[in-house]
Amino acid sequence: MVPFTYARPATLSEALRLGTGNPAARYIAGGTNLVDLMKVDVERPAQLIDISRLPLRSVEPSAGGGLRIGALVANSDLAYHPEIERRYPLVASAILAGASQQLRNMASTGGNLLQRTRCAYFYDTATPCNKREPGTGCSAIGGLNRGHAVLGTSESCIATHPSDLCVALAALAATVQVVGPTGERSIAFADFHRLPGETPERDTNLSAGEIVTAVTLPAEGFAAHHTYIKIRDRLSYAFALVSVAAALRMEGDTIAEARLALGGVAHRPWRVPEAEQALKGKTATPQLFAQAADITLQGARGHGHNDFKIALARLAVVRALTQAERGTPQPQSLKKIL
Repeated sequence: MVPFTYARPATLSEALRLGTGNPAARYIAGGTNLVDLMKVDVERPAQLIDISRLPLRSVEPSAGGGLRIGALVANSDLAYHPEIERRYPLVASAILAGASQQLRNMASTGGNLLQRTRCAYFYDTATPCNKREPGTGCSAIGGLNRGHAVLGTSESCIATHPSDLCVALAALAATVQVVGPTGERSIAFADFHRLPGETPERDTNLSAGEIVTAVTLPAEGFAAHHTYIKIRDRLSYAFALVSVAAALRMEGDTIAEARLALGGVAHRPWRVPEAEQALKGKTATPQLFAQAADITLQGARGHGHNDFKIALARLAVVRALTQAERGTPQPQSLKKIL
């Protein structure tokens, strides 16, 4: 770990002043990812700007009947917030599927969006990695890639995004509020994270110096028909091989509206609106769910060790949609998928 300076601004404007025009600075909140990366010499900030004392910890109603979640709301607080449990249980379920209680107590909502990949080659500074050092190559292609992406990949990178919460936020079509040197702006969740392309070192579409201030959920939370399924190598504290957030609005046996997002399969949460449209207005059947899975996974390509993910994801999508349609969400305390 290289030497660094530390600042704890008292206001958002002070934090922006410290971060603007300083590419060697990093904002830090809970630090559950950044500090790990500093320990293994992947991140080498010359300055840490601690924003954990800024007034960004509220959960409050937003315009249009939704809910505005401050960027510094801890994952544990969010998962057990009464309005989240009542109106957006998909969010609570996704959070409880991730990490350990201790980490959830520290991890922030905004920080969760900014997690970096858990690709072993990214963490190993002795191996080439385009995400860590652009232009050096991707060791996972042709290497051990069991946990890597099967969708949206490029010849530069096949890493996956590790967040569970982000998969639920993608399915719900959340919005991210940010502030930076040029002022405030809103980013649709679908536009927040990037595919690797030729610039895998860039995970998001944040501009230099910008800070995530809040995440806004729309009014529709799909509380009656939702589920979050996470398939992993072990139940406790493991990242997803495949995860699925499914949410439906049912009118009898007919699907009036559908949302579907996958985790563990791409560089960002994977949502295909065409699959959701294929479900809309149709009677819920296993055949329809299989069709939606095929549309979602169109173009999927394995890289050897992770070929199994394609079939696994297809089964997981069908199971998730079945659970959502029945109104029987997956309990995160169970080892067995319902």
